[in-house]
Amino acid sequence: MRAYLAEFLSDPRVVKLPRWLWLPILYGIVLRTRPAKSAEKYAQIWTPEGSPLAVNTMRQAALLMDALGVPVRYAMRYGQPSVASALKELEDPMVIPLYPQYAESTTESVRDVVPPGAKMLQSFHDHPAYIAALAANLQRHWQKLGRGAVLVMSFHGLPKRGAERYERECRATAQLLADQLQLKADTWCVTFQSRFGFADWLQPYTEPTLVALAREGVKRVDVVCPGFVADCLETLEEIGITARRAFLAAGGDELYLVSCLNDSPAWIAALAELSRAGG
Repeated sequence: MRAYLAEFLSDPRVVKLPRWLWLPILYGIVLRTRPAKSAEKYAQIWTPEGSPLAVNTMRQAALLMDALGVPVRYAMRYGQPSVASALKELEDPMVIPLYPQYAESTTESVRDVVPPGAKMLQSFHDHPAYIAALAANLQRHWQKLGRGAVLVMSFHGLPKRGAERYERECRATAQLLADQLQLKADTWCVTFQSRFGFADWLQPYTEPTLVALAREGVKRVDVVCPGFVADCLETLEEIGITARRAFLAAGGDELYLVSCLNDSPAWIAALAELSRAGG
């Protein structure tokens, strides 16, 4: 965990403070405390197969390979398997960062480790197949569990400065999804989660929004995370455990976390379409 966090948090795309200021803080303070806290969170969502993110990503890669009939490899931007190791196994690769909405700290961070000239998809926040997969996933959830009074669309948060394109693409995704599902304006909202540090981040924040909804008398909410294509710590623990606890403590009765796209057939079909179009 410490090695992963060191690689992740030392990336200047992720933390944009001057290196002379940030690195002593990272190694002297953050990496002395955060790994243990992160490990506790991972322990709450770990499965017999391993990390949900790794398991879901492996399944996506295997199913996409079946759909395309060509070699597919998956990689993690930080940790293993690395992007470099995956690229070595492919001829003339097409790289698809699994971040639907473009951001410098995610998409461009992947580009940093991709060879110059290699084909890489920038974003797919408004691609019809991606939106259709999100809509199908939500409809399946509602058919099984019923529907909450409010649908909260929670995206990963970023410091507000420099995140203008990212915010636009998140809100565009949300509007397209709402349109596809024919949602009324007062039945859904956009929020941002996963704050870190003291900068001004994109708002409104997810957990305070959920608390406010509960205090206003909303008894059930559904939360979907369109910016994550596979369930992970940020969905399962941050929303499914921590945010749910806050919502219930504020007077709500039920918070349902909508599963991410994971290995759903509509998402694999969308991935195949993105791969063919990008290639």
